[in-house]
Amino acid sequence: MARSSEESVETPRAFDALLRAAASGKRNPPVEQWNPELCGAIDIRIAADGTWHHEGRPIRRPRLAKLFSSVLRKDEDGVTYLVTPHEKLSITVDDAPLIAVDYAAKPGPDGDVLVLRTAMGDVVEVNESHPIRFAQEVGSEGLKPYVLVRGRIEALLNRATTMALVNDERFVDLTSQTPILRSGSQRFAIEPDDL
Repeated sequence: MARSSEESVETPRAFDALLRAAASGKRNPPVEQWNPELCGAIDIRIAADGTWHHEGRPIRRPRLAKLFSSVLRKDEDGVTYLVTPHEKLSITVDDAPLIAVDYAAKPGPDGDVLVLRTAMGDVVEVNESHPIRFAQEVGSEGLKPYVLVRGRIEALLNRATTMALVNDERFVDLTSQTPILRSGSQRFAIEPDDL
């Protein structure tokens, strides 16, 4: 029993540390400001589960995948690129380039704010600038939630995070005619965004 209460205390502390790190000024490179010529494609694929592959093999070094994820940009053409000041290389993305793997609540004046963490260490407060949208899952009646992380780069909430969130009454109201997800003063309808 004591261990369970310790674990529930550790999660907010871990998120507090992540929030402090996010506020420390260390940011992703300004890829939206870089406009190099397209250099072609590179054989990098991000699988639907968030695993990065190079030339068909998984990238086993998490720090390398994290470095690559920091220079991701999705342009108006719908293609995802790795961008540096001098190169722009297209890559393949099966679903979303990032996966949200955990969440926490941050107290706010209009109620708890939903904070999501990606597998690559991005920390995002769900709000007007970082909305959640829902898409119909192919082959099922289910919905898949995506959060806008930066630019046009989204993170898909993994199944475990989605299921925990759906059962968290601080954020999800399933009793209304159209179920909603709350984050502070923001409300997002839990329905496919193409309806």
